[in-house]
Amino acid sequence: MRTTRAWASALAAGLLAAASALTATGAHAAGTEAAGYSAARLSVAADAVRSADVAGTAWAVDQRTGTLVVTADSTVSAAGIARIRRAAGSDADAIRVQRTPGTLRPLLAGGDAIYAPSWRCSVGFNVRRGNTYYFLTAGHCTQGRPPYYTDAGHRTNVGPTTGTNFPGSDYGIVQYANGTLPHPSAVDLYNGSSRRITSAATPRVGQNVQRSGSTTGVHGGRVTGLNATVNYGNGQIVRGLIQTNVCAEPGDSGGSLFSGSTALGLTSGGSGNCRTGGTTFFQPVVPALSAYGVSVF
Repeated sequence: MRTTRAWASALAAGLLAAASALTATGAHAAGTEAAGYSAARLSVAADAVRSADVAGTAWAVDQRTGTLVVTADSTVSAAGIARIRRAAGSDADAIRVQRTPGTLRPLLAGGDAIYAPSWRCSVGFNVRRGNTYYFLTAGHCTQGRPPYYTDAGHRTNVGPTTGTNFPGSDYGIVQYANGTLPHPSAVDLYNGSSRRITSAATPRVGQNVQRSGSTTGVHGGRVTGLNATVNYGNGQIVRGLIQTNVCAEPGDSGGSLFSGSTALGLTSGGSGNCRTGGTTFFQPVVPALSAYGVSVF
């Protein structure tokens, strides 16, 4: 069970998630990639991938090569890849397929962070509107608007979910109704210290980032893509995500993606783990702040 002191550390931390080591299987000749494709063709190709509806895939435009990169997890068969290419038709040559280990899924599990009645997640960032304080987390953690607690026994109440958005986007907000709980604008570094968060921004491709999560602590990596779409299956499609090679595991959902003192995103999901690597996706934090009219402080 987490004490109030430890809970303060967890709340300061939020969580994060990500993955490492993408293994690519190129479907494109180097010469064709270098030429790149028009924004119109890439948009048509992206719509085709969406219409193919193959669970376990994610896709984003690689601005450097002018191609649509489709990331496929271990559950996606050759038949699934073929279905995507058939859907793309004459635009299939604009698609480059790469594999990632494990299974793309929202990173949700039971454990030791913030607890809903039936699952646990991680705090992303503490925020406020006037004198009212909240924390942001993943939208798949706030579905059904559950109350949240500091412990698995549900003895210490944090407060109610006051907003949720999933799928489409993946962010939610929980109010601090318990005035005895600390809620600093900081991220736990899991080494006895924390990092003050003073601003929020949109990351850039290639940027070095860190993520903090209750399952795996703090890990670093870089942003590998922006505006990615992920098909988690069962109609759970999320758009506009940050793609990284930082590792993450179940329970890291909702946790913080940050660079220095700047908040960047909330852990949505991914594949792999922090031993073998994988791919992790984050909900950008700026749209969540805007949607709820809150700010870091």
